[in-house]
This record gives sequence, structure tokens and C-alpha cells, in this order.
Amino acid sequence: MNLLTFNPFRTLGIPGVSYIKPDHMFKRIQDIRASDVLLFPENWQVNSLVYGLQKNIFPSIQSIQLGFDKIEMTRAFWSLSQDLTPYTEIRGRSKESIQLILDTFPFPFVAKEARSSMGKGVFLIQNEKDFLTYCEKNEVLYVQEYLPIEKDLRVVYVGDSVISAYWRIGDNSFHNNVAQGGKLSFHSIPSEAIELVEKTAKALGINHAGFDLVQANGKFYFLEFNCLFGNHALNQQGIRVENFIYDYVKSQFNPVVPPTNPFKQIS
Repeated sequence: MNLLTFNPFRTLGIPGVSYIKPDHMFKRIQDIRASDVLLFPENWQVNSLVYGLQKNIFPSIQSIQLGFDKIEMTRAFWSLSQDLTPYTEIRGRSKESIQLILDTFPFPFVAKEARSSMGKGVFLIQNEKDFLTYCEKNEVLYVQEYLPIEKDLRVVYVGDSVISAYWRIGDNSFHNNVAQGGKLSFHSIPSEAIELVEKTAKALGINHAGFDLVQANGKFYFLEFNCLFGNHALNQQGIRVENFIYDYVKSQFNPVVPPTNPFKQIS
């Protein structure tokens, strides 16, 4: 099978993969047309690849496009059930919206930028000044109730199943992300969280994501998911994500298994 990747670091170890730089997409259009599956395109590429060229891609277009924007991601969760997320308001930046949020949310509450990861772009709003500073920098206001938690749960979903789950425990700070200093625990993973991720991923067509959940009020809530999640915890567990990707691509697109070839770059 002819596999092309736009992200060589995400596909190391997958046999028979050639590399095209994303910026060379239209220079190498014939190679793309001849491919069977395109791996890890960037968000700006997927509409042309899927709708224009009608190509198979991995991750799915839902994984890439919903994972690119927290607002669209949250609305997708809401399409299944508004109970999947903490109470959230998404509003345009107007005086009326700012006042509504200040009247609705007690301090502290959480404000987020639409496009961010690794705990960046997520702010604990302690007072009105904090919120107005956030509003000055964001045209769309994404505000969420604050849940006092000490840890969150990362559940990694690849292909059509969960391949790993672990707690991220904060160090007396607002962020629990590993990139922000959070510690890992692989023990006592609740089965209900795994089942919720599997059900939600299938419903939304997600096939490559790290889902972040919190437990509060006797249930689990989604905070977000990241299509390009970190592999630090998976490496500690000895899990090679590329093996799961390759097995899924083979089963999904029914390819002839290619021979193992040296990594080849198309420049």
C-alpha cells in the first residue's frame, strides 16, 4: 500500500511510508493522487485532501478539525449531550456578553483561548480585572465553571479503541498537564471513563486523540481532546502508538501489507 505522511515524527516505525512536506502539497499533487492513505495532514490541508482529492486520511477529518478548535469541539460534545462538559458559555465579545458572564459565573472561573494545547491558553479568572484582560485579547469568549480538582484523566484513543489511560496530578497548581509539571499515575483508572471515551469517540468519528476528563459532582466531564497528543506517558508504558496506527490503517482501508523499506523523503 502507498502510504504518505506529512508528519514524519508521528509515523516513525510505520513501514513503507514516504514523506511530503506540507508546504509541498501542491507541488507533489500527483504523488498524493497515487497514494492510498495520507497520514497526519495539517488542518489547512484536510479540506482539499478529503473533498477535493477524495483521499483517505488518518487521523480522521473529525479528529483534526474538531481537535483544532476548542469551540467547535465543545459544540460537538454538546451535540451529543450538554452534560458532557462543565457548564460553559461561548459568546462573542460584546459589553452585553461580558456583563452576562460576570453576572453568571462566580469567581474563580476558567477562560480559554479557542486554539491552544499543553495547558497554554487556559486561565483561572480570579476577579473582574483578570476577565477584562482576557476579553481584550479574545474576540470569542470561552468561559467555563471552575471545578476544584487535584487531578485529571488523560485517555488515549487510537483507531477504534482506548490504548492507554493515566491520571495527571497537579503540584498545587491550576494546570495538571505533564508539560506544565503534572505527575503521572497509571493506577485506579475508572472503567466508566474509558467507556465514556469509547462511546463519544465513535459517535464523533474521532480515531486519534488524547481525551482529557475530570471527575466532579459524581460524574466525568470532558475538558477537551488533543489530536496531536504527547507520547511521554505512553513511552513510560512501552506503548508504541505507530503500531496501533498501522494495524488500524490496514484494517480500515484493507491494504496489501507493504515490505519494510528504509524511510524515504520526497522533497
